[in-house]
Amino acid sequence: MRVVLIHGVATDSRVWAATVAALGPSVEVACPDRPQSGDMDTEIAALAPLCEQAFVIGVSGGATLGLEMASRGVHFTGALLHEPAAGSLAPGLLDDVARAFERDGVPGFGCALYGAGWGPDLTTASRDTVARELAMFRAFEPQPVGPSADRITLTVGERSSPARHRSVESLAAALGTKRRVLPGVGHAVHLEDPEQLTAPVQTLQADPVNAVTTTIYY
Repeated sequence: MRVVLIHGVATDSRVWAATVAALGPSVEVACPDRPQSGDMDTEIAALAPLCEQAFVIGVSGGATLGLEMASRGVHFTGALLHEPAAGSLAPGLLDDVARAFERDGVPGFGCALYGAGWGPDLTTASRDTVARELAMFRAFEPQPVGPSADRITLTVGERSSPARHRSVESLAAALGTKRRVLPGVGHAVHLEDPEQLTAPVQTLQADPVNAVTTTIYY
C-alpha cells in the first residue's frame, strides 16, 4: 500500500519526518515537494498521479488539496485530511494567518499557522511563494467529492480554535465525509503527535478487508 503525505503552505517534505518514522519501513511512503505554484490546476496535476489508489494524508493546505483531488475524481484507498480550508462555509478562517503574514512575513505566517513546532528549517518558500499559496487557498471553494466521501475522514485538533472546529463540522456535513476530533493536538498534528495520523494506515495494513467498516474511517 502506498501512502502519500501532502504538505501545506510554508512547509515542504521535511515536515513529515516524524510521520514517516511512525509509519515504519513496511509502508511505501511518498512525500512530494509540491510546486507551490499558487495555481490549483498545477498543484493537482503534480499530485494526482501519485495519489491515485493511495492512502492520502494531508494537513492544512495539503488537506485542502486532498479535497480538491477527490472532487476531480482522483480515487483514494482512503484519506485522512486534517483541517482543510472551507471556502464560503467558513469565511474568514484564514484571516488571522494572513494578517500575521502581512505583518511578519514567512516566519510570522509559519508560527501563526503551525505553532511552536514550526521553524524556518521546514521550508524554502519565499515571501512571494507563500503569498501566492495563501491566495490560492483563500480562493478555494469545496465541491462535492461523490463516492469518495465514504473513504475520507476530516479531522480537527482538540486544541484548535472554535473556528476550526466549526469549519470541519460544516465541511463534513456538506460533503458527507466522516469527521473526528484528534485529542490533545492543534492544527499541526504532524509536528505534535504524528502517530494520530498513522494509526489508520496501520489498521488498514493489518486488516484491509474490514478496515473500511471499523477504525479507518472512524
